Amino acid sequence: MEVYPDFDAGEVARTVALAVSNLHTRSQSSDSGNDETPLVRNRGRPDMNINTEHEPDDRNNLVSGGRSGWSYYFQYIPKRYILTFLGFLGFCNVYALRVNLSVAIVAMINHTATFKNSSAVEYECTASDPDPGDLPKDGEFDWDSEVRAHILGSFFYGYLVTQIPGGRMAEMFGGKWLFGIGVLCTAVLTLLTPLAAKTGYGTLIALRVLEGLGEGVTFPAMHAMLGCWMPKLERSMLSTIIYSGAQIGTVFAMPISGLLCDSDFLGGWPSVFYIFGCLGCLWFIFWAFFITETPEKHPTISRAELMLIQAGRNEDSGSEKKKPIPWKAIFTSVSVWTLMVTHFGQNWGFYTFLTELPDYLGSVLLFPLKKNGFLSALPYLLQAIVSWTVSYVADLLRQRQYFTISTIRKIFNTIGFFGPALCLFGVMLAACNHVWSVTFLTLAMGFNGCTYSGYMVTHVDMSPDFAGTLMGMTNAFATLAGILAPLAVGSLTKDNPSLAQWRIVFGIAACVYFLTGSLFIVFGSAKLQKWGISKEESPKEATHEEKDSDVEEK
Repeated sequence: MEVYPDFDAGEVARTVALAVSNLHTRSQSSDSGNDETPLVRNRGRPDMNINTEHEPDDRNNLVSGGRSGWSYYFQYIPKRYILTFLGFLGFCNVYALRVNLSVAIVAMINHTATFKNSSAVEYECTASDPDPGDLPKDGEFDWDSEVRAHILGSFFYGYLVTQIPGGRMAEMFGGKWLFGIGVLCTAVLTLLTPLAAKTGYGTLIALRVLEGLGEGVTFPAMHAMLGCWMPKLERSMLSTIIYSGAQIGTVFAMPISGLLCDSDFLGGWPSVFYIFGCLGCLWFIFWAFFITETPEKHPTISRAELMLIQAGRNEDSGSEKKKPIPWKAIFTSVSVWTLMVTHFGQNWGFYTFLTELPDYLGSVLLFPLKKNGFLSALPYLLQAIVSWTVSYVADLLRQRQYFTISTIRKIFNTIGFFGPALCLFGVMLAACNHVWSVTFLTLAMGFNGCTYSGYMVTHVDMSPDFAGTLMGMTNAFATLAGILAPLAVGSLTKDNPSLAQWRIVFGIAACVYFLTGSLFIVFGSAKLQKWGISKEESPKEATHEEKDSDVEEK
């Protein structure tokens, strides 16, 4: 028996998956099913004939399925793709529930009363008095920019608390119910937002804190599920699709929120919270029914898909064992601290856009509310498109081993940080030019889409077993940016929401992008860490995984 030194378990799993798929096709077109034609020829290796006999208790029914109706077709959809699709819709809901207040609050406040002593009434970006129909309609709440900043930032107080506990709970007990219940709780609380707002802004702040507690577990829980479900060479693409739900959710939430606020449906702005809250509850039903904690627990997953998932994963990942966390190694790792600072920089810029862009477009550039919602969503649409395209390129580069995985992550993270920084300087120069302002803001978020193949998936590269905990740690630290960025904007624009003050806001975000992006270039790493695999794994397996993880990175 000849032994091939370049044996690759992942390649074997993909070959088997292809062979089983071909067998299924042949079984439908041939009565005998005994075609002896070789199915696969591996490069320079002996021809491989696949045995067409299947076990009588084949639970996957790949060849002689007897199912009927929708379930017959459903069995041919890879289960990791179902997780990807529902995870994508889950994050659509997560961000729709998070950002709808950013648009609705423009319609909720009484602009005349709020800015009666402010220079904002001079309407700096108009050559003459603006059309009254283009100005934001007066709402019922007299909240100045500082109060609004506290309301928008309060979400992150709760969001910060559940990051690390959420990651560890997902690793120990599974991410399915943690992720699902986190979204469900946020949806239910969103339904109560109009009542809380009318009670008082203190009650609204408390409600937003509770929403943050629910959503705080979502990213760590999903990262833990990615470590169990995603084949190594599909990791960039599938994780990007899931997390791009944040952008698509924003794309739909902002314009729809603007339209609802401008209408009389269910009282105008309250309808925003009623509709998105109900959609979140509906999504939970599908998530609970179709998703399992691990691929091993899925009742209808094919053996070929299961082998493909397990091939690039160490044998203890997704097991029932509760692995101890190497806290000392993690907290003394330069790569982990670099990842935390990088995540903070991303969140500072991202949340400056997410929470303050509608306010900038409405109160400074004076876009009408309907147009405000659509224009606020446009940057996130481009971000999603860029992230999908870049993730495919990243996986292709990794499959063909053109660069080490650390190099791939640094290339795309650099584009995702430096690109928005340059565009923000463009926004500062554009001033009141509506076309160029929107163009630069849109391009900034488009470039930022590259980060999903940069730092965002590095947690899983560094440690598939503890990806949830790592994500919880970095996201907890980065959530401070979600608290501080709105407060900084509110402080800078409270008494003088002028272009000069907004230039300071954008300048700070650009500098943060440059500094943290540079740190990731110098100190960042996506290499599988020695502490990143469970201690039960043998040294030989660990060495093989570490080498394979980074294409012999030096």
